Formats: sequence, structure tokens, C-alpha cells
Amino acid sequence: MGWLFRDLEDAPLLAGFFAPADAAPTHTFTRFAVPDESFFYDCEPEIIAGLHATIFELEDLGLSATEIDATWWDEAFDIYAPIQAWEAARVHAGHFGLFEPALRERLEWGARITPAEISVLRQRHTNFTAHMDEVFASQDLLLMPASPVARLAAGADHSLTRARILRYTTPISLAGVPVVILPCTAGGMQLAAAHGCDESLVELAARLGAQRNSAMFAKRP
Repeated sequence: MGWLFRDLEDAPLLAGFFAPADAAPTHTFTRFAVPDESFFYDCEPEIIAGLHATIFELEDLGLSATEIDATWWDEAFDIYAPIQAWEAARVHAGHFGLFEPALRERLEWGARITPAEISVLRQRHTNFTAHMDEVFASQDLLLMPASPVARLAAGADHSLTRARILRYTTPISLAGVPVVILPCTAGGMQLAAAHGCDESLVELAARLGAQRNSAMFAKRP
């Protein structure tokens, strides 16, 4: 579940509607991890600039940054795509003909995936999640772009762009952890935390929002 809102400072207020009555104690984050530069080979310069600016902002809040090797994330899409297609094919069974050709082909592909293949993919998903849990156990947070592109042109063919974007979002999706998107001048940055750190994450987002708002007001004449 996710929602859109205008100001990061509103994050705790909005998240409170979904929080359990007895929310867990908040956690103080001290460090965050960023994939090393090689992971961002397909990022547009504006996105890289936003990443560096966000790193500086988090460091200004007292957090320390560490680079990690994220090459093993390359398998995330290979796990995600067939599981999604298989699940969608089961939901829409008997109605594939109602979808446009590209979606119909994905549903037909999902319907051909065997139970044995799904079992292997589920195990790969479990292994991937366990590896991600190890990262969060040592690094508190993960920071990375939500998309490698700054904008999508209306009417253009974005079939290849979709795969590029999913390369950045599927690792977090497969991990199933809380994440906020921090808006930047171009695009946005994913800031993800470990399971159960939802409240702490939105509070950190609010602190960052307050810092940005203070800086914006300070620049006004």
C-alpha cells in the first residue's frame, strides 16, 4: 500500500492511519547504504545529481553513508517478472482476450509457467529476501533512485524504459520492506528500511522534509 502527498513533513501524520494501535518503539538510524557507482550505469545525469544531493542531506542529519556491492540485485527482475505473470494469469484466467496484445502475451506466458518452475522461483525469492535482510541488519537504510530517467515523454514508446525502471524498484519490492520516495529536482530517491521500521522511516522522512523547508524559507528574500 502506498500514497502520495505533498510534503515529507506530513509523513508521520498520514502513516498514523495505517499504524497498529501499539506501534513498535521508533529506531534511531545512524547509517545508510548506497550501491556503488557501477550500479548506476544507465542513470541520467540529473538523477545522479539528485542522488548525491540526497546523500549530503542525510549526512547533514547525522547519518553516515557506505557504498555496497549490489551486483547480485541483477537477478531481482528475473525472479519478479515470472512470479508476477504467473499470479496475474491465475487472477485473469479465461479473460486474456480482453487485454491489449502486450499484456495478453505476458498473461499467456504466465499461464505456461509450471508449478515446479514457480517452486524454484519462490525459493530464489526467499533467498533474495534473506540476503536483503542481512544488508539491513548492518546498514539500517538503503538509498537509491526510484527511476534512472528524469522524465517520460508523452506518446513515446516506453517498453524498454519499463525494464530499466524495474531494475531499480524490484529489489525493494522483493524484499517487502517499507520505503519512502524522496522527491528531487528531477525524479526521486527510494529510502528503504528493514521490516518493522515503518514508523521510524516516516519520522526520518519528516525530519528531512523539515530540513528542506527550512532551507527553502532561508533562501527567500
